[in-house]
Amino acid sequence: MSNLSEALQELMSIDGAQAVSLVDYSSGMLLGEAGSGIDMEAAAAGNTEVIRAKMRTMDALKLDDEIEDVLISLHKAYHIIRPVASNDGLFIYVVLDRNKSNLALARRKVLDVEKKLEM
Repeated sequence: MSNLSEALQELMSIDGAQAVSLVDYSSGMLLGEAGSGIDMEAAAAGNTEVIRAKMRTMDALKLDDEIEDVLISLHKAYHIIRPVASNDGLFIYVVLDRNKSNLALARRKVLDVEKKLEM
């Protein structure tokens, strides 16, 4: 999958998807987005700090591992942050309505899209 808009639309097909984006965490820039209800520019900047903090912590602990995804559970929503393995410095961000989504299936779909994403 080389088309960013195609990847974003596939992510929006996840049950309960509200908003999705692709972010460059070296700069915090939003590269693409779909959906509504979330200020994705602010979310990109904030979640960039989440990823950077986790990477610093892993370095400090000398963990020889990689982040698969970061899950933030809110009362009304799930937020999935998944680094793109094939494109160092990028992550996928997905916001799901907690009452309309299946977290396990959503994580699987994000993984599938991430594996096909070509930038």
